[in-house]
Amino acid sequence: METRTQQVMNWIDKRFPLTKMWNEHVGEYYAPKNFNFWYFFGSLALLVLVNQIVTGIFLTMNFNPASFEQAFASVEYIMRDVTGGWIIRYMHSTGASAFFVVIYLHMFRGMMYGSYKQPRELVWIFGMLIYLCLMAEAFMGYMLPGGQMSYWGAQVIINLFNAIPIIGEDLSVWIRGDFVISGATLNRFFAFHVIAVPLILLGLVVAHLIALHEVGSNNPEGIEIKAHKDENGKPLDGIPFHPYYTVKDIFGVAVFAFFFAIVMFYMPDFFGRFLEHPNFEVANPFKTPDHIAPVWYFTPFYSILRAVPSFAGTQVWGVIAMGASIVMLFLLPWLDRGPVKSIRYRSTGFKVNLAVFVVAFIILGKLGMDAPSPVKNIIAQICSVYYFAYFGILWYISGNEKTKPVPERITK
Repeated sequence: METRTQQVMNWIDKRFPLTKMWNEHVGEYYAPKNFNFWYFFGSLALLVLVNQIVTGIFLTMNFNPASFEQAFASVEYIMRDVTGGWIIRYMHSTGASAFFVVIYLHMFRGMMYGSYKQPRELVWIFGMLIYLCLMAEAFMGYMLPGGQMSYWGAQVIINLFNAIPIIGEDLSVWIRGDFVISGATLNRFFAFHVIAVPLILLGLVVAHLIALHEVGSNNPEGIEIKAHKDENGKPLDGIPFHPYYTVKDIFGVAVFAFFFAIVMFYMPDFFGRFLEHPNFEVANPFKTPDHIAPVWYFTPFYSILRAVPSFAGTQVWGVIAMGASIVMLFLLPWLDRGPVKSIRYRSTGFKVNLAVFVVAFIILGKLGMDAPSPVKNIIAQICSVYYFAYFGILWYISGNEKTKPVPERITK
């Protein structure tokens, strides 16, 4: 006799492949049995995405994007008068920074273990498109509170489009929706932040997961587990994602939630990095902050922009360098010619190159938060040069690399 639950599931399965989808992507999806700490961040990114969507929905119920003054006042109203509004706002603002922390660690894991290499090029490309969407989403969301840094940060970033020859000025006006940053700019950024970009982002996340499950997950050994299967077609070096990795991910979520809660309850501004102090003042077009800088997750690329000297009064080469710094990440699957994936079996040159790249990226991020000075500008130029040199060195090293033997099967 079928239970009532089974009857309901059978009724649904005849009309919608719910069980089939669960089995293909969770229940019977075989993942490598040697996932380590670095493989928490994919599921954590999905968790933070859900947090941002849910908290964002509640915030829009009381947010007014008609003008900077009204936007700022509505945020104050949410924080002070809406029941539970303060915690929803802090979950959203802390979640924005947590999203980039998780994504940067997720990308670093991919670079360490060669998760962008064949046959996972599309997985990496979809992931990079997600990263671009997150940058757009974060920039537009950063403008919405109507604070000083929101206004002046948007002013600086949008004015960069003026550096584009011929179409730059018209493009800037089109983005602003006005000749100056105004309520029209705020309204269109609100629409993109709440509706347009999240729809694209969700579509890319689905594409990323479908592409990943089509070719299978990479692992710290860089071994393709589909190469060795039993008589039933199950990978010998794999285990079902559920329940083994769902349980493991729940543990990762618990640890993440602990640190997330500490930041949210005790230091929601995170020393002025997550919520910058000028943003607690309403936007004032007649009062320029002492130092205008984007929020921390944009600062490495902002440092590259500032490190390039302006020519003939234009910053076009800095804008090109900033754009190229992101484009180069898209090209990683083709720049890395190495015969193996995992850093465990790669040469010392590869490891040193990646380590210096990470250090340069962190230094660029720190310099982008600080006011410029001649010494800091020289350091930023050196780190910017190495940022781009990393890709050329990777191409050279990987084509002439002496690697360690890779085992045929996962042994640990």
